[in-house]
Amino acid sequence: MQITWYGHSAFRLDFGGKAVLIDPFFTGNPAFVSDKAAAIKGVTHIVLTHGHGDHVGDTLDIAKATGAPVVTNYDLCMWLAAQGLQKFDPMNTGGTTDQGGFTVTMVRADHSSGDIKDGMPIYLGNPCGVIIKAKGEPTVYHMGDTDVFGDMALISELYQPKIAFAPIGDRFTMSPAHAAFAVKRFFKLDAVVPCHYGSFPIIEPNADKFVAAMQGSSTKVIVPEKGKPFTV
Repeated sequence: MQITWYGHSAFRLDFGGKAVLIDPFFTGNPAFVSDKAAAIKGVTHIVLTHGHGDHVGDTLDIAKATGAPVVTNYDLCMWLAAQGLQKFDPMNTGGTTDQGGFTVTMVRADHSSGDIKDGMPIYLGNPCGVIIKAKGEPTVYHMGDTDVFGDMALISELYQPKIAFAPIGDRFTMSPAHAAFAVKRFFKLDAVVPCHYGSFPIIEPNADKFVAAMQGSSTKVIVPEKGKPFTV
């Protein structure tokens, strides 16, 4: 499996002839330094953790350009469909869908999910984390935006992820220290990739505190260069 981080919480997974974008926030993302056309080339699926704009991002444009279906919670699917999305596969927390060559499972995250229109909030379903599972590949857990919670132990036991993307930016998600606590307390990972930092001034500017808090752990910390793929 090849993984590319595009800054903030945007990732691309390439494996077994599939190319999966997760939370493709490109336009307006100060941390996005890649070429958008290259980033979306060959994309087969788009997976969204929740409805905030810094995660939905360029979903509609990418889906239109590539024909990739969007996999996310039912409420967010319907909202995107009302804006012209043609291909989507709705689901919800606890559910698993077969995407042909891999499965997506939505799991709990402690956050919020919505948008604002004409000064009023729009409900876009519950926030989630996502589990990506494919035969012969390490199981990936994108935590979405979340705080630490005790049921992470159940997620670990049920799905046994080997690679995790953990938000560390503080203010809207876990802090670096709490993210490291979650990883060390609840999971047996081969590697963890910090995310949701270094994009906006009001969240953590880099992953240094997380790396320091993970010292002594058997889990490898990967801090990738934005837009540069790495293999797991």
